Amino acid sequence: MQLRLPFAGPPVGERGAVADESLFVRAPTRGGARVGGAGPNPAGTRPIAGKGEPGRPRGGDADGLRAGRSAPAGSRESAADAVHAQGSPPVEFVRHPRARRYIIHVRDDGSVRVTIPRGGSRRKGEEFLRRQRAWVDAQRRRVAEERATAEPPMPPELVEQGRLRARRELPARLLELAAAHGLRVTRVSIRNQRWRWGSCSRAGHICLNWRLVDMPAHVRDYVMIHELMHLRRMDHSPRFWKLVAAACPGFEAARAWLRTFGGRRPS
Repeated sequence: MQLRLPFAGPPVGERGAVADESLFVRAPTRGGARVGGAGPNPAGTRPIAGKGEPGRPRGGDADGLRAGRSAPAGSRESAADAVHAQGSPPVEFVRHPRARRYIIHVRDDGSVRVTIPRGGSRRKGEEFLRRQRAWVDAQRRRVAEERATAEPPMPPELVEQGRLRARRELPARLLELAAAHGLRVTRVSIRNQRWRWGSCSRAGHICLNWRLVDMPAHVRDYVMIHELMHLRRMDHSPRFWKLVAAACPGFEAARAWLRTFGGRRPS
């Protein structure tokens, strides 16, 4: 189970539309990655109805995902050509054997990737892209604005100092919390993750983003407890969130902090 940097606000990165209400796409916002993956749809995500088929968005959302209009009958312009018009970044169609839905990602450079599920077709992928044209354009504008106002990357020497401190401090704190909750962690890794604050495998291997070392203690502990609770439930069901609430009563405040200040990680 992975704790992903959330939609209404992770690192400059991908924004997506998914033709499935059970899948949520991560997308960045200025200020950093945000913890996502549970409860109500993360702000900015929009599930699209229809299994294996492109669908229509239901209602509105914070990022302005709307069902666009299909090209007029007989039009020879493909959805990819339309989205790629006027020198904009390219559109890539990729087949993925494990994908169950058509998915659109808008990357931090403005390029677009459309994932075609097993049994899907390029034609239906183009139809889905055409429907989401207005949404794709909105995400590209947003990414461009974020890039223009982004803070300069941290100097390499400061990054290295932070990573060294994280290796000293984060594993010890994680193991301390694990012991307090009667949980066993088999391995701890400190990584330079771009899209996640942490992740947990079924084997008990927990990975933490080194940037947690610079966060307020209650936020850092929340991320660690979130991952530790995955040792009990590898999902983001209501039962999982009850475990988190019992182990970390103030977790909502920590999540709010991440949504507000977590921001995207420096590139």
